[in-house]
Amino acid sequence: MLEVDQITTRYGAITALHGASLEVREGELVALVGPNGAGKTTLLNTVAGLLRPASGTVRLEGNDITGAEPARLVRAGLALVPEHRRIFKDLTVEENLRLGGATVPAGERRSRLAEAPELFPVLKAKWNTAAGFLSGGEAQQLAVARALMSNPRLLLLDEPTLGLAPTLIDVVFELLQRLREQGRTMLVVEQNATRILRLADRGYLLRTGRIVAEGTGAELAADGALFDSFIGGHAEGGTA
Repeated sequence: MLEVDQITTRYGAITALHGASLEVREGELVALVGPNGAGKTTLLNTVAGLLRPASGTVRLEGNDITGAEPARLVRAGLALVPEHRRIFKDLTVEENLRLGGATVPAGERRSRLAEAPELFPVLKAKWNTAAGFLSGGEAQQLAVARALMSNPRLLLLDEPTLGLAPTLIDVVFELLQRLREQGRTMLVVEQNATRILRLADRGYLLRTGRIVAEGTGAELAADGALFDSFIGGHAEGGTA
């Protein structure tokens, strides 16, 4: 589904990614974990077309999408749920969702809009509420629902539990579990490293812009020495 091959991405003179490679197979939930500043968001933004790599290749379903415009990538089947959600706070829940479906035909957009309250019941009662009045957990579900409006083949999620209270973190992980059971293909950057790895099919550990370990989610989650060496503690949180 997704192949990231030897990607190097720079911010001016600073190299944020050094030849990073990973893959996401159809139907998988793949976790990308690592310490703060490791380059996780940079990698997602490079895949999503928000950053252009200095070298390397990104392929989606075998097609080279390296450096493609984000709008083209949405049409190609890729959607990003960015860090801090970035919903339109002055627009209602419904209006946010309509914007998320802007690239699909009108009939499909209406169908997906009708399905959204069933998939995300918490949004049903907030349908005509300005998104700025949603709780953190509600806003995160709206961000995911908005991304799904384009019916993506691959969903990228950047720190979906960032800044949420523990009970709301549980809500987001329940949502990820539900999406996984539906067969959604996902690449997830998450600060709760152990927890996301336990949910993931496979995982990658990124440090100082380099992939330093990979394996099944269960293998990485169980490797306490690996966490101590590369993340700084085998803990639930504080590892983004």
